[in-house]
Amino acid sequence: MKMKVTDLKTKLFANPARVLVLGFGVVILIGTSLLMLPSASQNQQSAGLVNALFTATSAVCVTGLVVVDTGTHWTIFGKTVIALLIQIGGIGFMSMATLFAVILGKKISLKERLLIQQAVGQNTLSGVVRFSLYLLALTFSLELMGAILLSFRFVPEYGFGTGVGYAFFHAVSAFCNAGFDLIGHGRSLTPYVTDPLVNFTIGALIILGGLGFTVILDIISHYKTRRFALHTRLVLLMTAVLLLTGAVLFIMMEWNNPETMGDLHVWEKLQAGFFQSLTTRTAGFNTVDTGSLTTASQLLTVILMFIGGSPASTAGGIKTVTFGVMLIRAISVIQGKENVEIFKRKIPFEVVNRAITILVIGLLMVVSVTMALSILEPGFSFMEVLFEVTSAFGTVGLSTGITSSLGNPGKVLLIITMFAGRVGTLTIGFALASRQSRYQNLVHYAEERVLVG
Repeated sequence: MKMKVTDLKTKLFANPARVLVLGFGVVILIGTSLLMLPSASQNQQSAGLVNALFTATSAVCVTGLVVVDTGTHWTIFGKTVIALLIQIGGIGFMSMATLFAVILGKKISLKERLLIQQAVGQNTLSGVVRFSLYLLALTFSLELMGAILLSFRFVPEYGFGTGVGYAFFHAVSAFCNAGFDLIGHGRSLTPYVTDPLVNFTIGALIILGGLGFTVILDIISHYKTRRFALHTRLVLLMTAVLLLTGAVLFIMMEWNNPETMGDLHVWEKLQAGFFQSLTTRTAGFNTVDTGSLTTASQLLTVILMFIGGSPASTAGGIKTVTFGVMLIRAISVIQGKENVEIFKRKIPFEVVNRAITILVIGLLMVVSVTMALSILEPGFSFMEVLFEVTSAFGTVGLSTGITSSLGNPGKVLLIITMFAGRVGTLTIGFALASRQSRYQNLVHYAEERVLVG
C-alpha cells in the first residue's frame, strides 16, 4: 500500500501541469468551505455549496462574475477570504508557497523549482525562485501604492477603517484583474465614471497586472538601453493597439447612447471609453452599465474579452501574444513569406503551432459552452449567453446582469469555463494527457496536400 501511495505521488509530481491544475482545485475547495460558513454571510446563513463554489472559483480564477452581491452579501470575514483567494489566484499558488518556504527557511527541491517554472511561465529553470520572489515584491509594492491612492477617495467617503479596507480590496482586485468590487448593489465603479483618481489608479493597476511579470521585470532591467526581449516588444505593441483601437470604437459607438456615455461631457466620454477598453482585458470593472451597451459594443467587448491580457500575467483569455502571432502569421501567408517574422526576429514554428492550438481550443470551448448554456437557459438572448460565457472563459467578470439568474446547471458550466480559462486549456490538456512514447516522434508518414480556403 505504501508503495502504491509513493507511486501515485511520483506519477502526479512528474507532470507539473497536473500539479498546477490540482493545486488550483485545492485552493478553490478550501475557499468554498470557508465561504459556506454562516459567519461569511451577512444573514448568518450558509451561502450554499453552488454559490460558495461559484464565488471561490471566480475569485481564484480572478474572474469577477458573481451570483450574490459582493458588497452586501458577505461579512468582513467573507470579503477577506475573497481577497485572499484573488491574491493567491492572481500571482499563483506556487509563488505564495515559495514565499512561505523562504520565510520558513525550507530548501526548495528540483521538483518544486520545475513547478515554479511552469507556474510563472519562465523558459529556463535558472533563477526561478529569485524571479518568483521578485514577482511577489513587485505585486505587493504596486498594490500598496494603488491602495494609498484609492484611500484618498474611499476614506473621506466611507470613514478611515472601511475606506482603507475598500482601498486595499480594490487595489488587489484591480492588479489581479479580478473585477470584484465592494461598492454594492451590482454597481461596480459606475458611481466613479467621472472620477479621474479612481479611473486612472484602477486603470494603471489593470494594465500593469495584465502586461505580465516577465514584461515588467524586463522593462525595469533594460529601461535605459531599451534592449527589450521580443516577447516584451510584442506584448507592448499588441497591448497599445488593442487599448487604443477599443477606446476609439467604444467612444464612437457609445457617444450618443443616453444609457452609457450620452449625458457625459467630452472629457468624461473619452475617460469612460478608454476605461471600457482596458477593463475588457479581463479586468471586469465597469464605469458604465454593461447591459445598456449597444449590440455593436457588446460584440466588441466579446472579442476583446476573448483575446484578454498577456502571458504570465494575472489576466486571462487566449492572450495578446497568441493573437499577435496569429495576425503576423496571416500577414506572412498573404505576403508569400515562409517564416513568421517581426522586429527583425523569426518566431519559431512550434510557437506558431501552439498559438493556433490555443485559438482553436478557445473557440471550441466558447462555442460549445454557449450552445449548452443556450439550451439550459432558453430565456436569455444569444448575445447575453455569448457575453457571459466569453467573460467566464476570459476570466473577465463583465456581465449583462444574468449571472445571478442562472440555474445551478448553468452556474456549474460557468465554473468549469472559468477554471479552464484561468488555468489554461493547454495546461489542462497536458495534465490529462499520458506520456508519449519516446519513439513516437520518430515515425514520419508520407506527405500529401489537401485543399484549404
